[in-house]
Amino acid sequence: MGGAERSARKRKQAALAVTQARGASGGGADRTKVIAGIAVVAVLAVAVIGFVVYQSRSSGPGTDGAIPLAPADHTISAPAVRDGSTVLVGKDTATVTVDVYEDFLCPICGTFEKTYGTDIKNAVEDGKVKVRYHILPMLNRLSKPEGYSTESANAALCVADDGKFNAFHAALFATQPEEGDAGYTQDQLIKLGKDVGVTSADFEPCVRNQTYKSELDALMSKTSNDPVLRDAETGRFRGTPSVAANGKLVDLDNKNWLSDLAS
Repeated sequence: MGGAERSARKRKQAALAVTQARGASGGGADRTKVIAGIAVVAVLAVAVIGFVVYQSRSSGPGTDGAIPLAPADHTISAPAVRDGSTVLVGKDTATVTVDVYEDFLCPICGTFEKTYGTDIKNAVEDGKVKVRYHILPMLNRLSKPEGYSTESANAALCVADDGKFNAFHAALFATQPEEGDAGYTQDQLIKLGKDVGVTSADFEPCVRNQTYKSELDALMSKTSNDPVLRDAETGRFRGTPSVAANGKLVDLDNKNWLSDLAS
């Protein structure tokens, strides 16, 4: 082995020795710094996620955030009149009345509205059908706190007294609280009512005092015992959403059910 090669080898060995010495004396500190850095990043990530979740909830159900209005093209433009514990929507010229049974907390009702809302809107505005909405206080126990189904149904009837039911109904289904979570508060429902154009001085007390609660309870009892709406196997109310017309239950598996009725 030549002198130059021996010198190169010694330099490599010296460099390796220095590296190993540094590892022995400072490796733990370096690892500690790395671990600390990872921990800081993890904490920041959790904080960011928490903030995003908080922000999303701050404008959603169960907070003081305003309920967004539904787009105008999702809102029926036709007269809406409270009739006892139900709301009748449509023109006097319509010859067919469709009974729709819903709960503002019911997720499948939300799907029903997204699926058939435009078709219903067109049929009503064309004067082919009227829709009688039965907004039921069925899922009270599935909100936290309990009672959102009654709160929202009562508020809808209060809104209907001022002729603004359609926009209120569309908004509550367009941005629907989740089943098992917090529903909208009275303050939010009142704010939405005013946002859709309710001006009556009686509106806020109507919501606060649950003016129509007893009528809604009676509606729920009547609906539960309606033979038309019972499941053939269990004998119980089929639940929401349910649709009936001409004294018969409508088969929602038939995607053309509305056009068949309106023809």
